[in-house]
Amino acid sequence: MEMNILKSSKDEIELEFESLTLVEILRVYLNKDSAVTFTAWKRNHPTEKPVLKVKAKGKIAIKAVDDAVSAISKDLDKLGAGFKKMK
Repeated sequence: MEMNILKSSKDEIELEFESLTLVEILRVYLNKDSAVTFTAWKRNHPTEKPVLKVKAKGKIAIKAVDDAVSAISKDLDKLGAGFKKMK
């Protein structure tokens, strides 16, 4: 996964991703975080990469993104374990 940091401060971060799917999943998980006051993505044109903007209060914005990625990873591990049990 390739990610570029376009803008970064304590309370706000803008990240550019290769995958629209990953950006949407991150947006959903970030919206679950009470410290995140705003999260949305945009893509000016279908040929351009999506940009995710995150604003946080009471937590560093990059920490909120890191927490969301950890939660996604944990949920995927649980899902994988569930599939292994089905075999």
